Amino acid sequence: MPVKNRAAEFQKEVAAWRRDIHENPEILYDTHRTSALVAEKLKEFGCDEVVTGIGRTGVVAVIRGKSDSKGRAIGLRADMDALPMQEQTGLPHASKIPNAMHACGHDGHTAMLLGAAKYLAETRNFDGTAVMIFQPAEEGGNGGEAMVKDGMMERFSIDEVYAIHNSPGIEAGTFAIRPGPILASVDEFTLHLSGRGGHGAKPNMTVDTTVMMCHMITALQTIVSRNMDPVEKAVMSLTSAETSSKAFNVIPDKAEVRGTIRTHSEDVRAMIPKRIKEIAEGVAATFGGSVELEMRIGVPVTINDDAATEYARAAAQAVGICDDVPILMGGEDFSFMLQERPGAMIRLGNGPSAGLHHPEYDFNDEIIPAGISWFAEIVEGRMPAA
Repeated sequence: MPVKNRAAEFQKEVAAWRRDIHENPEILYDTHRTSALVAEKLKEFGCDEVVTGIGRTGVVAVIRGKSDSKGRAIGLRADMDALPMQEQTGLPHASKIPNAMHACGHDGHTAMLLGAAKYLAETRNFDGTAVMIFQPAEEGGNGGEAMVKDGMMERFSIDEVYAIHNSPGIEAGTFAIRPGPILASVDEFTLHLSGRGGHGAKPNMTVDTTVMMCHMITALQTIVSRNMDPVEKAVMSLTSAETSSKAFNVIPDKAEVRGTIRTHSEDVRAMIPKRIKEIAEGVAATFGGSVELEMRIGVPVTINDDAATEYARAAAQAVGICDDVPILMGGEDFSFMLQERPGAMIRLGNGPSAGLHHPEYDFNDEIIPAGISWFAEIVEGRMPAA
């Protein structure tokens, strides 16, 4: 694979950074140690500007090329946060923090972007500005949105934005991408059911939330199968159901049903909560109870810009192999950045590892040179030196 020679030379050093981050995972916006390490490295590399506190704990660095007369600025993004889960790899660099683990490869994304920053600050073989974006709180905290709301795009005059995500199951070091929707929107909901509790021997004196809940769960399954255009894609999973009592002889007066909604269409994304509310209220009224819908709006659909996808593909082909990737139902808050600027997310094969969010997952350090090379190739390809 024709990775950049300098990137290959960095591999052991960058892997050491990655393993240090892996041993010390931080969750959501509490990436204080990681953010400080990133900022320190960026300053050591000689970046022209290093700014902390963007989106609470995000870090942004600016590297100017041989000339910035063309005025273009390319943003490159990595996520820094870990997941609240217990690691089970048994590796020498396993997490030292209980119930915190880099199970999605953000440690690798951060290390690769640091490696790219080191390379670009050394070579500056481009005309324009490279903006290195290190984001907190991708895992459920909408850190990408926080950085956008902090004015990052305008402050650093970003014109395009790109990101990598590793993919277990894809051959190590190979790339995959697609134009248009690549990942789903992710929203969550809770239905709060109210009835009238009582003795299990006198159900006629109650409004049984257990029966109400069961009918509601069955009825809600018809939304995707009967309210959606069959050619559209969506998943609505009811993932938890519980009542306010665990006693054998008590009919509970409260119950809750929770679930997730994932789509590739903003129209479908708007329709599903509307139908959840209508169906749930209808079922509750049938049984003499009531229900309230609580929505948690998460990340929008991740949509790769057509032109940016081809730039990303060309950069990947300059490094190695780039295949097409199928559309997936996972979500990514890089979508907030793609709503603001054209850009693309590419997948980088992690090889035959455990899956993302699995307690035995680990980022493959052998793919680091490919990731560094792709980040650098995007900058040098989109802003070639005169």
